[in-house]
Amino acid sequence: MQDNDIRKILEDVKTIALVGASDNPGRPSYGVMAYLLSQGYKVIPVSPKLAGQELLGQKAVGSLAELAEPVDMVDVFRNAEAAYGVAQEAIAIKAKVLWLQLGVINEQAAVLAKDGGLKVVMDRCPKIEIPRLGMEK
Repeated sequence: MQDNDIRKILEDVKTIALVGASDNPGRPSYGVMAYLLSQGYKVIPVSPKLAGQELLGQKAVGSLAELAEPVDMVDVFRNAEAAYGVAQEAIAIKAKVLWLQLGVINEQAAVLAKDGGLKVVMDRCPKIEIPRLGMEK
């Protein structure tokens, strides 16, 4: 994935479902969610443990299937083995982008998502890419 492709994705995306959201401020998913919110994105936390609760002012859902609105991107903070199932769910909800976080590498999930019409970013973090590409607000 080239820088201009990543830039285009980050410019086009408005609503993000963050799978593997955590209410622990020490977890990377918490920091990335806070950052994405500060950059003007709408972020919906997805976590069975937090379903129905608020996280950083946003109401959490238990799964992608429970989302009440369409999302542009599914940002995955789960292990690589879980990524395939998340890719299936992302296709089912008609997301446009599957973003697998740093260290989350699953080629089968990437192929599945691409075949399902999604753009795929793998082993990267938007909190790193946004400032690196000079897009910070």
